[in-house]
Amino acid sequence: MPISSDSLAVYDIKSADLPLVAFQLKSADLQAVGQALQAQLAESPGFFDQDPVLIDLDTLADDAGAIDFPILIGLLRQHGLQPLAIKTSQPGWLQAARAAGLVQADDARIRRQALGASASAAVPAAAPPSPPAPVAPSGPVEAMVLDKPLRSGQQIYAKGRDLIVLSMVNPGAEVIADGHIHIYAPLRGKAIAGARGFSGARIFAQSMDPELISIAGVYRTSENPLPADVRGRAAHVSLQSGAQGDKLLIVPLET
Repeated sequence: MPISSDSLAVYDIKSADLPLVAFQLKSADLQAVGQALQAQLAESPGFFDQDPVLIDLDTLADDAGAIDFPILIGLLRQHGLQPLAIKTSQPGWLQAARAAGLVQADDARIRRQALGASASAAVPAAAPPSPPAPVAPSGPVEAMVLDKPLRSGQQIYAKGRDLIVLSMVNPGAEVIADGHIHIYAPLRGKAIAGARGFSGARIFAQSMDPELISIAGVYRTSENPLPADVRGRAAHVSLQSGAQGDKLLIVPLET
């Protein structure tokens, strides 16, 4: 039966790009996964806002056993994630995932793994869950500007943009941004830039003396003191990749 011109006028079909968060599962013990998610997200309530998710099983051992995908999907939804697709080379897992309503996405490219993407890893409580980043928006996004000091226990998250802080970040306070963080005051608390995997993010502070700094999941705590030439001074932090892996580079700003 030929398609009428009237039917063609009521819709279009075009290609589209959807930014996904990759959830890299490393344990088939879903009870442990749920406990780890709850503990980590308690540090950053509301971090996920119904973000679409690709469940990546390439980091899970082949002999991990069966996975109850309906339970896993429900667990992720409970924490603000919306599972849509599966990435795996194991036919049994793929069949079970499809039966649970997930689509196959073996050609998906997973960006840098970020801190907290592994629910089975032993991660310091201060470090937020930070899955790889969605695709950046096509146009400029206005930075979030904070002009009041942050007290202990307060947390600010600039989702999908940079964060500019004009007052002190006190010990026990936390600033998070998907982009860069600029602090035109002392940094005494925690600063997490590139929270969703943007490895090009940087942290700038007028006085660098943090409890924790992190970029794209690579972090450093005050248990590893900063060098004397940057501690308490104007400095910036970037992520450097090399033969030994990723590390944070902290250098003074020229005055």
